[in-house]
Amino acid sequence: MTDVYAAATLEHVSGNPTFGDAATRVLSPKDFADAWDEITAWDGYAPTPLINLAGMAKHIGVARLDYKHEGPRFGLGSFKALGGSYAAMRVLGRELSNRLGHDVTLADIRTGKYADDCAKITLVSATDGNHGRSLAWGCQRVGAPCRIYIHAEVSEGRAQAMRDLGTEVIRIDGDYDASVALAREEADTNGWFVVSDTSWEGYSEPPRDVMAGYGVMTTEACEALDQAPTHVFLQGGVGGLAASVAALLRQYWGADAPRVVIVEPDLAACLFESARAGAPTTVNIAEETIMAGLSCGEPSEMAWEILTEEASDFLTMPDSIVGPTVRGLARPEFGDPVIEAGESAVAGLAAVIAARTSDALSTKLGLNDTSRVLFIGSEGVTDPDIFAMIMSGKDHV
Repeated sequence: MTDVYAAATLEHVSGNPTFGDAATRVLSPKDFADAWDEITAWDGYAPTPLINLAGMAKHIGVARLDYKHEGPRFGLGSFKALGGSYAAMRVLGRELSNRLGHDVTLADIRTGKYADDCAKITLVSATDGNHGRSLAWGCQRVGAPCRIYIHAEVSEGRAQAMRDLGTEVIRIDGDYDASVALAREEADTNGWFVVSDTSWEGYSEPPRDVMAGYGVMTTEACEALDQAPTHVFLQGGVGGLAASVAALLRQYWGADAPRVVIVEPDLAACLFESARAGAPTTVNIAEETIMAGLSCGEPSEMAWEILTEEASDFLTMPDSIVGPTVRGLARPEFGDPVIEAGESAVAGLAAVIAARTSDALSTKLGLNDTSRVLFIGSEGVTDPDIFAMIMSGKDHV
């Protein structure tokens, strides 16, 4: 097991954390509290498990590994259920309040009071799979039409999961960033509303709502711990997940908040390159990573505001250690519980295992036998065909 991790090349660049006010300014405690109050009132809400991987921790030489397993979340298989659905309701609430001339509450939308009005408002987004599924689910719950744009490499299984929720799926020939551009263009043309998990100039409210929704997951994790972790390893993408988790950890633990390490596929490392450049930086994706949910070339500007102040380290990792980590969770060698995880869920854990094979990288990251590391296992088996492929030993889509 150790050989594949020892052979993996992980690139590291140090962040320049200033620990300023972005963790409370960009995402306020009220943003998180409002999302908590709404989401925990949804039918089917239950906290997802925080799983202690004690056997793996002992094997790699750290004190503790805690894995927040988002596979059971609302039956959608992913933490994204918290963000897209909540942001959709917030968009509908704002638009209905404007149209009707009075405040429309999320509770009234949730209970169907404005179903006829919601049916006249179309919500759209681009996705690698999980965000779109969340948005489709949220729209189905309240009766709003939904259009989801996907790129050429999104699996047909993930596309069908969205169609099964009643959404219209539009596949393009380009990459994720091209699907974002088309969603924006067609929304502008048709008077639809974009519900994106990435921000750009003049567009911030829905991404903020998405990140606030993710706070439910982080709050659950914090409440399940009896002390702050020393480290949190967070997968990249556009940065929304990482920024949300980093902000809430800072709000919850204060000066004891863990060291934030961002992990990205080396094939899609926009946050790594942003850290190296000292400013948000877009990268071209020449080849798709197996970690489909992390195949993003352009960082969210809002997320970067938080990460530039909170993240201490940025790592890239190769696809070669994704499959072994998925299999290692599903077929544990060291007595840990079985976890069926999606390919984008394991980036942080894979990086830590690989880092512990290198004294030099462990030293750079401050990892040792006293380290207590938190991971966000962001998805379960959201595409059974890809999971079966990985479990069979094939590590490339």
